[in-house]
Amino acid sequence: QVQLVESGGGLVQSGGSLRLSCAASGRNLDYYPIGWFRQVPGKEREGVSCIGSYGDITYYADSVKGRFTISRDSAKNTVFLQMNDLKPEDTAVYYCAAGPTRVYFGCLGGDFKDGYWGQGTQVTVSS
Repeated sequence: QVQLVESGGGLVQSGGSLRLSCAASGRNLDYYPIGWFRQVPGKEREGVSCIGSYGDITYYADSVKGRFTISRDSAKNTVFLQMNDLKPEDTAVYYCAAGPTRVYFGCLGGDFKDGYWGQGTQVTVSS
């Protein structure tokens, strides 16, 4: 059984940093694309950043380019999202997802809908 567990969320002031972790059991994350998504109540889920198998492809939403960095730690079977210079508009529940196959199709929620999702972690940025 595959499980993804996010951690690292919290409350931070504008301009601050957080590092989100997505730890997996039951699957070697190196072999699958991983995505970070966020959702605010009443809005559609947004693809924030994705990484292809073995880190060959990375994607960042325009709103986070230059501020967020996605990375893998193979030894820990964990994917990180380093978030710097946080802004109030980054406030959301952040989810990680693992793709259903080893092929990277893109960074939309639909690309991961048949994969595995974590339970989410709240990020709140105060102004």
